[in-house]
Amino acid sequence: MIIVQSLSRNYGDFKAVDEVSFEIKKGEVVGLLGHNGAGKTTIMKMLTGYLEPSSGSIEVDRIPIETDIRRIQSRIGYLPENCPVWPEMTVIDYLEYQAHLHGVKKNAIREAVTTAIRRTALKEKAESVIQTLSRGYRQRVGVAQAILHHPDIIILDEPTNGLDPTQIFQMRELIRDLAQTATVILSTHILQEVQAVCERVLIMREGKLVVDSDIKALQSGQQLRVSVDNAEAKKYLAKVEGVTRVEPLGQEKEISAYLLDCSEEAAPSVAAAVAKAGDKLFRLSPEVRNLETVFAEVNMTGSQAA
Repeated sequence: MIIVQSLSRNYGDFKAVDEVSFEIKKGEVVGLLGHNGAGKTTIMKMLTGYLEPSSGSIEVDRIPIETDIRRIQSRIGYLPENCPVWPEMTVIDYLEYQAHLHGVKKNAIREAVTTAIRRTALKEKAESVIQTLSRGYRQRVGVAQAILHHPDIIILDEPTNGLDPTQIFQMRELIRDLAQTATVILSTHILQEVQAVCERVLIMREGKLVVDSDIKALQSGQQLRVSVDNAEAKKYLAKVEGVTRVEPLGQEKEISAYLLDCSEEAAPSVAAAVAKAGDKLFRLSPEVRNLETVFAEVNMTGSQAA
């Protein structure tokens, strides 16, 4: 659905985005991660047509963004990082105004606004003046305006910023609901949010894309943890086909733990080797990493750690 090729954005000699390429399929929920200044927001602005690339291309359903930008923008719902709202307007007046800007037909505006208010849990604040709302409620108003016109691409920059735990849970549910009918790109500093709602993650570092992976594959890694009753098991474990390294992790109550560099497919061979040695097998499992660990590895090395 979205194809980005060799996308770059320069500010003088500074490259905010440097030769980034990726594809996003229809219906995917993709997390865009990176430290401040990594290039996330710049990419989002280029995807929405608010910022021109210095080089490279963006296509939506094979339509280059520069050839029909208005048509593509009409399909996008966008929540910027610092959501621009008119503080002197009430929530409902603001959303009605935004519905007009989004091109919602006049006879469909009331229903569109009502639906957006319901989906973002804003009913009790519908008549409130926006400047009286908390930061969390203002954020929800921003999300409401992004989904008014039922876009099939939704780009959310820090959607849970300022929300309390209950509101964060509601936002997760909303994103899952939106994914039923739309492609969702989510940028956030909160790794747990990406882990909770996204299927895939793109990680930026200093303007470059350093990871593009399904979250499950990224977290599974290429290691097995083994526990046996033999402090010398490293000798035969290192000889198992597919095992490239064995790291002893210590011993507790005569049970020795080891970390093996290998794929999960090597597990049966490892179990067979333990049985052949006459040892007792207490544990054999993939070494699972959370997204926080992966993110830290990426930002230390500049590329995905194995």
